[in-house]
Amino acid sequence: MTTTARVQEKGEARNRAFSDRGPVAKSYRRFLGKSMLLMITLVIIGAYLLPLLYMVTTAFQQPGQSTTPGAPVWPAAPQTAEYEGESFPVYAVPFPDGTTRQLILIEAGRESSVFVDPTAASPTPIEWQGRWRTLEQAWTFAPLVENFSTAWNQLDFPRLLRNTFGIAILSTIGAVLSSILVAYGFARFRFPGKNALFVILIATIILPFQVTLLPQYVLFTWLGWNGTWLPLIIPHCFANAYNVFLLRQYFMTIPRDLDEAAMIDGAGPFRILRSIIVPQSVAAIVAVSLFHFFFAWNDFFVPLLYLASKPELQPVSIAIQQYNALYAEQPTLIQAASLMTMAVPIVVFLLAQRAFMRGVVVTGVDK
Repeated sequence: MTTTARVQEKGEARNRAFSDRGPVAKSYRRFLGKSMLLMITLVIIGAYLLPLLYMVTTAFQQPGQSTTPGAPVWPAAPQTAEYEGESFPVYAVPFPDGTTRQLILIEAGRESSVFVDPTAASPTPIEWQGRWRTLEQAWTFAPLVENFSTAWNQLDFPRLLRNTFGIAILSTIGAVLSSILVAYGFARFRFPGKNALFVILIATIILPFQVTLLPQYVLFTWLGWNGTWLPLIIPHCFANAYNVFLLRQYFMTIPRDLDEAAMIDGAGPFRILRSIIVPQSVAAIVAVSLFHFFFAWNDFFVPLLYLASKPELQPVSIAIQQYNALYAEQPTLIQAASLMTMAVPIVVFLLAQRAFMRGVVVTGVDK
């Protein structure tokens, strides 16, 4: 076989490999598809995490760093060095030979200034021709943890956390227990008008909150509940349509064979609920509990409406808003307070994540 024929045969083999049906082309398309999916996922995740990154970096910054020209976005402080027992700022000074050196400014002038090299064994003054204000100041990484302690003391965070935990936990317990009972009734019992009542209950989801705001406020004021936690807790003890819907759908996936087996052993409706339904529905109950806990933790309007005159009973959401208005010119303190507020829901979610992600119903019956 001649050299020309060999070259032609290799070219045809390469073309076949990269053709639409070649194995190389298939693997290349598969790799390209996975790469595009990964890139899109990273872009979406980055878009969601950028505000959090800004919050974290701002919370550790020095006061006034964000408004200082030339300051970096990461937590930093102006770099200084000692010369003859005094502290002086450090600047990046360019020289005619094209080099840039980190020097100490010991004497500032309008057209010429005096610098000192801090790394020299015997520092000697260096006169530099130019305006020192045009130089770039050197910065060093210096996260300011005191922002958190300052915001903690100014906001009285222990009191705010105690109030917020009290409102969130009590309302969550009431909402979950009442929703379990109502969902159990719709999922396991037959009674006249069951479907119509369930439709009416689900229809309340689309009812705007503003429609019932004024009647509720008049009623709670007449009851003397204004200025207390009762308007924030008691309404949630009468079930929630969204929670009832989720729990009912989950309860209906549990086989009735377990109920019948428990009835044969003499168990009543509440014993079946306690021993059969609830243990099999841990994932749904944890999900509903987390949803309501986060809602109560972040709720701002209702506590503001009923606790405006009681600052000692207000939750952290109202205090953060007031703190933002008072210290609008100090974003470091505001972001530090916001991070501390976010810490509790994140910890609660991480602790309950295993139960929250457990979406498999363990029934003990072969389907």
